[in-house]
Amino acid sequence: MRIAGSRVWLVGAAVCCGAAAFLLSGSLRAQSLATPSFTDAQATQGKTTYDRNCQSCHGPNLDDGEFGPPLKGVEFRLRWGAKPIDGLFTEMMRMPPAAPNSLGEDASVQLLAFLARENGVLAGTRALSGEPATLRAVALPAAVGGPSGGLTLGVPIPPPPPRANPTDRLTPVTDAMLSAPADGEWLTWRRSFDAQGFSPLTQVTRENVGDLRLAWSWALPNGPNEVTPLVHDGVMFVHAYGDKVQALDAATGDLLWQYSHRLPRGQASSVKRAIAIYGTRLYVPTSDAHIVALDAKTGKVAWDEPIADAKAGYGLTGGPLVANGKVMVGTTGRAPGGNFIVALDADTGRRAWRINTIAQPGENGGTSWNGLPIDKRNGASVWVPGSYDRVLNLAFFGPAQTYDTGPLRNRSDEGNVTNDGLYTDSTLAINVDTGRLVWYFQHQPNDQWDLDWAFERHILPLRVGNTTRPVVVTGGKQAIFDVMEADTGKYVFSMDLGLQNVVTAIDPRTGGKVIDDTLVPGDGQTKFVCPHAGGAKSWLPSSYNPRTKILYVSLVESCMDLTPVAPGGRGSLSTGVRWSLRPRPNSDGLYGRIQAINLETRKTVWTDRQRAPMTTGTLATAGGVVFAGALDRTFAAYDETTGAKLWQARLGDVPSNAPISYTVNGRQYVAMVVGNGGAQAATFPALVPEIRNPPDRGASVWVFALPERARR
Repeated sequence: MRIAGSRVWLVGAAVCCGAAAFLLSGSLRAQSLATPSFTDAQATQGKTTYDRNCQSCHGPNLDDGEFGPPLKGVEFRLRWGAKPIDGLFTEMMRMPPAAPNSLGEDASVQLLAFLARENGVLAGTRALSGEPATLRAVALPAAVGGPSGGLTLGVPIPPPPPRANPTDRLTPVTDAMLSAPADGEWLTWRRSFDAQGFSPLTQVTRENVGDLRLAWSWALPNGPNEVTPLVHDGVMFVHAYGDKVQALDAATGDLLWQYSHRLPRGQASSVKRAIAIYGTRLYVPTSDAHIVALDAKTGKVAWDEPIADAKAGYGLTGGPLVANGKVMVGTTGRAPGGNFIVALDADTGRRAWRINTIAQPGENGGTSWNGLPIDKRNGASVWVPGSYDRVLNLAFFGPAQTYDTGPLRNRSDEGNVTNDGLYTDSTLAINVDTGRLVWYFQHQPNDQWDLDWAFERHILPLRVGNTTRPVVVTGGKQAIFDVMEADTGKYVFSMDLGLQNVVTAIDPRTGGKVIDDTLVPGDGQTKFVCPHAGGAKSWLPSSYNPRTKILYVSLVESCMDLTPVAPGGRGSLSTGVRWSLRPRPNSDGLYGRIQAINLETRKTVWTDRQRAPMTTGTLATAGGVVFAGALDRTFAAYDETTGAKLWQARLGDVPSNAPISYTVNGRQYVAMVVGNGGAQAATFPALVPEIRNPPDRGASVWVFALPERARR
């Protein structure tokens, strides 16, 4: 484990070779501080000091080092701007880490002048002094606004108006809170442990939702964004592309702090789908396959634990589930040997247990890989966070398929060997304390189409026979939903929403799927398969209203051709085929679909179809309104009982995660993050060539609320 002060350093230990945590302190108070005066000669001498002592960590451009944080730009100014510069000078005097205090005062003053020049302060005729009183009276700018000498030295500015900082009110998040959040909180990616994605708030209703107006918005670092924000005690925590996390005032959108994770040189950023909050900490997955624990009030790093080797092909795009003192997260990627789920101690980051998502030789399911050795087995990625039943103390995860389908296509002649490929396309029920696999249910053995079952696992009470029992409900890309008893994994029933052609029957006793063998690729023939590998249903989560027993599912109507590639050519699957997108037979050009299904009756209540493919999950609310977004940047509200569209807004870019709702000071908000470039948004645009979205992928948070008159 790497504690703050190693790979990701605390700010206090890091100016030359330092930190990836940058904090915007307190209430962002403006101060009556002048910009420092220094000479160009001092800054030039400071550059020489920098090149000799600091460049190896922070990079030749001050913001491109592999081991140290940026020393110019937004992140640097967030940490040091608008504050007396003596704090920065004190840290510099402690550098470099290998030989603290070895630079000397004169060289440190010159280095300070160089950093000031690189952050937009103009050189003058008066040299910078290292006198404490002088350094306490000046500050680097919090923002760069063009050629300016900054504030005149010694001139006071009026104090800012008083403003409360909601991080001061943050309370620790407990298992009880995560199991049953307060109505106005959104504490996990699907609000609570059960992953139902339901808001009990009632201020926004079918009658007044048409009055929703933009309350605030906030620009995020540009890039794809698939993370659902969290809201606790009036603070919104949002992840952004480039491995950044921001804490915002959930009522106003004002920035409270920002954290940036520094990636190793050559490591690209990847999308994430969730962050987690537990106790007083926020738990964040990174693109180099670490979990970082941050202080929720400040963004300061508490610990930083590498989970897997990103250079070997592992990733952490799904995000963590934190429950009963354990941080649980599954890996993704095509690394030999497959993926796994690991649990860390929430306090220390120490590893508690690990379970492989690909069955190992000699273990249960180990003979289900057609005789392949372990280094030839891969896949079973965990694309989304797990859910958790607190009474059963079971976490539910859903590993995906394998892309290396060729070796599994035809079953081996060995008597005890199958080609089922456990635990791909399964639900795993894991004891949170021990990591023991309590039960599993494989929804689709030997998935030869990339139609995986790797998405949210709803936990809910449902009448089964003559009793009401906790069940797990999950759907795969085929838009077939399976229901299992949560304590035993016993199969209950399935629902096929009618958008697939691979499964011809489902055994009513076992849930076993009967497939159309003629659609298995790899025989040299083109196969017409529905849906496309992008999924009729995808990772975009459904929501469930426990009061009406209705499940709201976001879908896309599409199919694919699986076309053989020439020998040696690159295919989508290792059976030697490449998929390509096409509409369903006799399509009317309406691809986006929301379907509402009553789980007690197993009947569809309503279906809404539209031109634009859906790109978000759904949000069901107790106000009788369901929210969802689509590829045409439309964010809409639907009547929960009829599907009638009641309201819509056009967002700045494509939403690619799931909407949430929360309250601050008694006012209900509905929030949606946009950030084009997620898998769903990238798969289906060819079906709707007339829909043109911003080419530069803007990302932002959009938050809506009712005006005062509509809330009365």
